Amino acid sequence: MSIDPRVALQSLTSSLEEHLIAASNRRGDGDPAVEAAFFAVADAFEVYEDALYEAYSEVTPLQVFDDEEDEDEDSDVDDEEDLEILED
Repeated sequence: MSIDPRVALQSLTSSLEEHLIAASNRRGDGDPAVEAAFFAVADAFEVYEDALYEAYSEVTPLQVFDDEEDEDEDSDVDDEEDLEILED
């Protein structure tokens, strides 16, 4: 079953608005409301991107990064720094 891209876009827009509200009412680092809103935006974006591609074979210039990808990139940077130290 395909989702109308317009409906998916409305859901994405709503999730972005909810994220803004959660961020503006943040109760410190690690606020669960902000974290939940963050993941809701990521999920809504992926649904929109899929619907857009299915309907029009088109994508956005945006990308959702996973925490695992960030950790891999951080470890790559650490490895590069280790290499620089060894080269000295």
